[in-house]
Amino acid sequence: MGILVLSGMFDCVSVIVRSTLIHTLTPENMKGRVSAVNSIFIGSSNEIGMLESGVAAKLIGVVPSVIFGGCMTIAVVATTAWKATKLRLLDNVN
Repeated sequence: MGILVLSGMFDCVSVIVRSTLIHTLTPENMKGRVSAVNSIFIGSSNEIGMLESGVAAKLIGVVPSVIFGGCMTIAVVATTAWKATKLRLLDNVN
């Protein structure tokens, strides 16, 4: 239960950080478009994730699909950190 509480707290912090970054770093003339794309991704990410998880669990089993999902998450984060230099150095952006 404690881990779920912490997870929810960290998720709230992540929402606030993303919202703040979008509003402070997006050029004024693009804020509407960026907010729209952000809303589409946020709104559909849970459903797409549930579909992918269900298909993976059906095809390779529950435990292997959880392990595969965790490994893919780490791979995506590592690739993003490696390729997105501006994102990694965000504190230096004016």
